[in-house]
Amino acid sequence: MPLPNSSPEFEALLNYLKHNRECDLTGYKRSTLMRRFEHRMQRVGIESYQNYLHYLQCHVEESNMLLQDVLINFTGFFRDREAWIYLATEIVPELIANKPANAPIRVWSAGCSTGQEIYSFLILMSEVLGIEFCQQHIQCYATDADEAALQQAQTAIYSDLEIIGISAELLEKYFQKTEQGYVFYPDLRCLVQFQPHNVMQPAPVSTIDLLICRNVLMYFTGEAQASILDRFHQALGNTGFLFLGQAEALMHRKEFFSSVDIQHRIYTKSIDPYCEDHGSISSQHHQKQAIEPPISQNYFWQTAFESSPVAQVAIDDRGYMAEANEQATLIFGLTLDDWKRPVQDLKLGELLKPYTSIDSLLCQRHSTILKDVEWVTAETTRYFDVAIAPVFDATKQFRGITLTFLDKTDYQQLTNQLEHITAELKQVSATCETTQPELEATNQETQLLTENILDRN
Repeated sequence: MPLPNSSPEFEALLNYLKHNRECDLTGYKRSTLMRRFEHRMQRVGIESYQNYLHYLQCHVEESNMLLQDVLINFTGFFRDREAWIYLATEIVPELIANKPANAPIRVWSAGCSTGQEIYSFLILMSEVLGIEFCQQHIQCYATDADEAALQQAQTAIYSDLEIIGISAELLEKYFQKTEQGYVFYPDLRCLVQFQPHNVMQPAPVSTIDLLICRNVLMYFTGEAQASILDRFHQALGNTGFLFLGQAEALMHRKEFFSSVDIQHRIYTKSIDPYCEDHGSISSQHHQKQAIEPPISQNYFWQTAFESSPVAQVAIDDRGYMAEANEQATLIFGLTLDDWKRPVQDLKLGELLKPYTSIDSLLCQRHSTILKDVEWVTAETTRYFDVAIAPVFDATKQFRGITLTFLDKTDYQQLTNQLEHITAELKQVSATCETTQPELEATNQETQLLTENILDRN
């Protein structure tokens, strides 16, 4: 069944790739996916999905070219540095404490892209515990659906732009400068096993101590996210940690994970018997009945939020963006980097600044509406009524606020036009009042002149 904002033709295209090219994209959000497909279709001069399906059938190499446009490889060394510092100071000691003597620490980087994050982890561990410890006690697995990105990760050669984020000291210690670029330290690189893998497939490894999957889930539908998190829960050991990206929140399968630090998106596996019983991916009918209702419910609300024609933004209790739907992203030009900054420092915060502050809204903790908020850009001026509502969890603890932007630009423009017309009418009326006596005098003169002419005749 086609998802919202999709079409039967597009779903047929995805099904062909899944069953004939071993490329399963059916779990990705349709809005993002369709934009990237259309970008590729424009490059080969094709307008319809049906024609592009025929083109794929006739050109075997095209599916690889399509994947390069579709799969998103946005990564970097020590991205969100504070999160890595927290990982080093708080989580790594627990990883070691949880392992028996001589037992390996198993790490899986899911959606590893070009390898920067798994290598960041190895640098981090080497700095904390030494290179020799890593060689003896660390086992790393890195997977990605993009085989071109995976190949670069295996060669571990990076350009000047790609090594931004690494200090000069670490760069000298862990990389060798060559004509091709910066090559990662071979004695650590050999600790990573790379293999192709789509996170929608069963986990390729198990009993993982740290699962790194950063800013990957955000590109999938709510239903797909729930399915992926099921698999992650299975892959983690009982004391394992899940490390997500700053641009995403654990909105699905919350009962499967306990928060360690929400700010840095680090969670630990829940070992509640309910999760163990119902988290497994199984073909048994009774398990499907237990899993499908919450997936469908989560998917319904996630889809409703994302596809809403009204711009909506959720802000956490620290003043950082927690969620933004597609309409808000388009209107305010939001990017992945915006999740790393306080909302008051973004364009969104500048929009509200003349009327209130984010800190003030977080302190008020009651619903309110800002009227006639003006949003001026180089292209146009728009007007919004902004509805602000506090968000509380099941324990009545304050979690943040939501902003809903009701676009009243058309109404405001009509109001402005009406005011302009009213002003013109007033001016005409005033002119009429000024000229009325003159007009009456003229009429009287005309009447006297007419009577004189009639008397002469």
